[in-house]
Amino acid sequence: MDTSTAALFLSLLISAVGAGLLVYGRKQRRWPQMAGGVLLCVYPYFVSNAWVMAAVAVVLCAAVWIAVRAGW
Repeated sequence: MDTSTAALFLSLLISAVGAGLLVYGRKQRRWPQMAGGVLLCVYPYFVSNAWVMAAVAVVLCAAVWIAVRAGW
């Protein structure tokens, strides 16, 4: 894993958003939010580049948004 300051801070920020989404999804019993929260919490461990990490976070958040708008 990249130990640059930007990558560490971005990983912390993405995981915090994922944890919030996971807690919200569990309280509301909503599967798209729970799945998105788990993925946002876990994937920064496997991605070392900060730009790729940010791009994956945007894609995952967009996927959750699209799933919610579709009525899941």
